[in-house]
Amino acid sequence: MNRTSRSRAKTAVGVLITAVMLFPLYWMINVSLTPDDQLRKADPQLLPLHVTTDGYRQVFEQQGPYLMTSLLISVGTVALTLLVAAPAGYAVSKLRLPGRRVLTFLLLTAQMIPSVIIAFGFYVIYLKVDLLNTTWGLIVADSTTAVPFGVLIFAAFMSGIADELLHAAAIDGAGRLRTFLSVVLPVSRNAVVTVSLFAFLWSWSDFLFATTLDSGGEHQPITLGIYRYIGNNTQDWNAILATSVVASIPAAVLLLVAQRFVAAGVTAGAVKD
Repeated sequence: MNRTSRSRAKTAVGVLITAVMLFPLYWMINVSLTPDDQLRKADPQLLPLHVTTDGYRQVFEQQGPYLMTSLLISVGTVALTLLVAAPAGYAVSKLRLPGRRVLTFLLLTAQMIPSVIIAFGFYVIYLKVDLLNTTWGLIVADSTTAVPFGVLIFAAFMSGIADELLHAAAIDGAGRLRTFLSVVLPVSRNAVVTVSLFAFLWSWSDFLFATTLDSGGEHQPITLGIYRYIGNNTQDWNAILATSVVASIPAAVLLLVAQRFVAAGVTAGAVKD
């Protein structure tokens, strides 16, 4: 087998594996567009021959508040994560603080703690400070997952910034805060996008913190909305899968838009000159 044949074979295998992995997503879209009476047939349809948008109409009528709450929580989590992680990453990588190696080890350890343990810890704290069933409570809880990852990404990326650039800013009279805001952050665009994307996705898809800390609140995220919707409408699969499709769109769009920034941000610091 020559090189061209091997390349074609590898491409075919890759396409087949990708198709198998993406089939559940396609089936979710297919069912969301198929009328309920067609779903009850013995032979499932691989293509939605009789398309209906009733499920999507129900989504925006019944799940709209949940979607807006998830959007608010996710944007708030991104903002809080960047506010904490970016300066911390700068301090670890450029300010040569004592104990930075211990801090890095603690950040890695924090990512190994099961989320259910953190959720119960937050529940006890929130019960005392009256933050249960609040949007702010979920923003703080979700950021605890994103901040350790964010600090590590920022530290790895900022360590690759030339010290001469910082020295030049200092010669021009910029203090540490001005240097961070005007020089380091603009250069760290890839890291900012990477951390923001992962923080948004973690918050958007969170179910554990939501069901533990906001199960009785007036404003709940879409993960709880889907959970309750399935419990109340076990036969209405058209609307259930339409809700899942709509809930997946923000994540898919962000991944497509930011993929090149994410690739650069995640691999930052992997190679030393």
